[in-house]
Amino acid sequence: MYWCKIARTEKEFEAIAKLNYETFVEEIPQHEPDPSGMRVDAFHHENVYVIVLKDQELAGMVAFRAARPFSLDQKLGQVEELLPKDALEGQLCEVRLMAVAKAHRNGRVFYYLARALSDYAYENGYGAAVISGTIREQKLYNQLGFEPFADPVGTEEALFVPMVLTRERFDNSVAARFKQKRYSFYPGPVQQTEIIQKAFIEKPISHRSHEFKVMLERVKNGLLRMSGAAYVHLLVGSGTLANEAMIAQLHVLGEKGLIVTNGAFGERLEKQADRWGLSYAVQAYEWGKPFDLAEIESELNTGNYSWLLMTHGETSTGMLNQLNELVEICKKNNVLLCADCVSSFGALPFQMDGVYLATGVSGKAIGTMSGLAFVFSNTEITTSENIPAYLDIGLTAKHMIPFTMPSQFVLSLENALKAYEDGARYKLLHNRMKFIEEEVKKYQIELFANKNYPMIFTWTETEFPQLAEDARMSGFDLHYKSDYLLEKGLLQISCIQPDFEDAWSKFTAWLDNYRTYHDR
Repeated sequence: MYWCKIARTEKEFEAIAKLNYETFVEEIPQHEPDPSGMRVDAFHHENVYVIVLKDQELAGMVAFRAARPFSLDQKLGQVEELLPKDALEGQLCEVRLMAVAKAHRNGRVFYYLARALSDYAYENGYGAAVISGTIREQKLYNQLGFEPFADPVGTEEALFVPMVLTRERFDNSVAARFKQKRYSFYPGPVQQTEIIQKAFIEKPISHRSHEFKVMLERVKNGLLRMSGAAYVHLLVGSGTLANEAMIAQLHVLGEKGLIVTNGAFGERLEKQADRWGLSYAVQAYEWGKPFDLAEIESELNTGNYSWLLMTHGETSTGMLNQLNELVEICKKNNVLLCADCVSSFGALPFQMDGVYLATGVSGKAIGTMSGLAFVFSNTEITTSENIPAYLDIGLTAKHMIPFTMPSQFVLSLENALKAYEDGARYKLLHNRMKFIEEEVKKYQIELFANKNYPMIFTWTETEFPQLAEDARMSGFDLHYKSDYLLEKGLLQISCIQPDFEDAWSKFTAWLDNYRTYHDR
């Protein structure tokens, strides 16, 4: 298989030096021969090399460099004076040493290098890239989207054309049409299925119209059947907005509560509560460790608390916390239970009839676009002047629609909820999680936490710390760039994307090859 990564080891740099020599000494006589058969680039220590491998063998490479002066600066003067305006809109980098080994000039390596060019440059904030491209491969560079911006330089035997590539030029190139497919393991955004996506091209209707109100009521009824709650309030926003609206109701109560945490999103609830000036204590547990229910019950027995706030599906660890048990404990102690169910709602069936408030979203497990936030309640909520209007879910009670709500978002959500009517969505996600439980054993993947739920699992990768970054270079988007994951060196894989089975099969083939390559 062909795959892609960033070069980091001395063995990789040796292979790069050999390919550099074969290409730019033996094939293109740009430099003098050397008996070593290797050529180390003059800017080697400033280059970032993206390499393409065929199984374990180097097949192609390209280097990126941002330090000035560029090699082209030395040949032409400051290149900005010659570049077109659209190439001056962002940070500039130089692409060097684009080469493909003779045995692998079959097109596939070319397209991997094309993706490396666009993805690496774009993700690192480069608006344009310049290159000295051999005149012999002018057609290839044109297919990538490179365009000349100055006259050729060099000798007759080794003539090079100064060229520039921007994101827009690449997107309009031949190479962009043949870019390798990317596979997402993100917990959001979710790639929509055709029926869900179709809603976004429908003609919008007014949120004041009868047609919209009828559709919204159908959606609310569907959410209530799924949740078992008495009421549901819809807001336009993310899960964080839903949690803000929930915490705003605790602010109105004006009484002391207990916040229980064992991950990043429990800690986020604490920070949100702090911003609202709530009176609370915290029962904090180690990330990935279950709540100590006896300890929590003992604390609530003191009678010092009127509410408890917790996260049900803790996205940062992939752990499902004990909602049902806490419902019973809170009932015994006359405490109102509030739960962040943003990641768990829609991932597995559970009932919210024992909570005071709980939250959910249209994205994540439900599978449509993020943008609609839900706050479920089992008490009728009245409006309060002590809450900013947009966060006051009391304004949405009694079938009121106080603010603009895009009809396409509601229609898309209605289409997504149809998969729950016969339990098909729950069954699909459940089967995926059972499959994952076997797969992590097979591939000796160390999970960060037990008690997982059918949405996401957190992976402790200590042997290959750059695995997620290298997977991304080969088209597999693991979830690892969130601050809370970077701080702890964790990565995540979600099973909610529509093409999960195909993505996982291809990813594990890549993983086998990756491990073999590094274990040689």
